[in-house]
Amino acid sequence: MSESMIVGVDHGYAAMKTAHFSFPSGLVAYEHEPYTLKDVLEYGGKFYVVGSGRQALQKNKTQTEDYYLLTLAAIAKELSFRHAEPATEIHLAAGLPLTSFGREKNAFRDYLLRDGKTVNFRYEGQEYSIAIRKVSLFPQGYAAVLTQSILLDEPSVIVADIGGWTVDLMRMDNRIPNASTCRSLELGMIRCLDEIGEQIRRTLGLSMTAAQMESVLRGDAVHINDDARKIIDRQADAYVHRLLSAITESGLDTRAMPAVFLGGGAALLKRTVSAADGLCRPVILDDVSLNAKGYERLTERLSKNDEQ
Repeated sequence: MSESMIVGVDHGYAAMKTAHFSFPSGLVAYEHEPYTLKDVLEYGGKFYVVGSGRQALQKNKTQTEDYYLLTLAAIAKELSFRHAEPATEIHLAAGLPLTSFGREKNAFRDYLLRDGKTVNFRYEGQEYSIAIRKVSLFPQGYAAVLTQSILLDEPSVIVADIGGWTVDLMRMDNRIPNASTCRSLELGMIRCLDEIGEQIRRTLGLSMTAAQMESVLRGDAVHINDDARKIIDRQADAYVHRLLSAITESGLDTRAMPAVFLGGGAALLKRTVSAADGLCRPVILDDVSLNAKGYERLTERLSKNDEQ
C-alpha cells in the first residue's frame, strides 16, 4: 500500500462529485459483463454500469449498497486522474447536510469505512485494491464557502446548496454555521426539471429528456424546439422566484445579506437572477465540484494541525 491519499467525494442525490469529476448517481446491475467496460464497476462477482440513469430517491443513503459502490467508482476515477497506484490507502473526505449531520454522521462514516478493510474491485478493466482507513465528514456547503476568501470577512452569509432533490440552507455568522437557521427544502433541480417536463408535455405534447432541458438551462447552443425553449426559460424563472420566496419564508432575508448559491443548480441562478432584481445579493459558485474540493482542503488542513 502507498501513503494514504485524501479523496473528497460529494454524494449527491442527482450526481456524484469529486475534485475532478461529476457523474450521475445512477447504477445498473448486470449478472454478466456488459458489451463495454466504460463506466463499468466489477465488485462482488457482479457488474455495475455507473452513471446510467437516475436511481430512486434515497433519503437515507446507507439503506442500500448503491452509494458505497458509487464511492468506489469515484475513488477509482480520481486515482486514475492523479496517476496514483491502484493499491492505495484512502482518507475519504465527505459531507452531509447540516440539518441531519449529527443524526447521520456515525452511520454514514461506518457505511463508508467498512472497518478499514481492503476492498478489491475492477473499474473500466483496471484492478484496484484500496483500503479506506479514515473518513472525515463535514457539513455540505460550509466546506465550499470556507474556500472562498472573499466571503470570509462578511459578518453574515446565507448559504444555499442546490442539489438534485434538496436545497440545503444555513446562515453563517462570522464563519460559523448557525445551526438554528438550517433548513432542507425539497426544491432541488430534479423537482425543477420534472415540472418543466410536465409543462412541455401538456402544452406541446413533447417528451423531452432531462439532458435536453439541462442543456437549455446552461445556455448551450442546442437544436431545441423554440416553443419548448420558451417554456423552459419561463419555468426556470418561476422556479427561481419560488426558491427565493421559500428561502425568505425560512427566515433568511436574501436582501439583507449576501446569498451564496452553489451546487448543481447554481448555474441556473447565474442566468436568471442578479442583484439588480432587488431579490437578493447573489454570489454564484457554479463549480459543481466545490464541495468535494472543500472537503479535501479542510481534511488537509486538519491533518497538518494534527501533525503539528
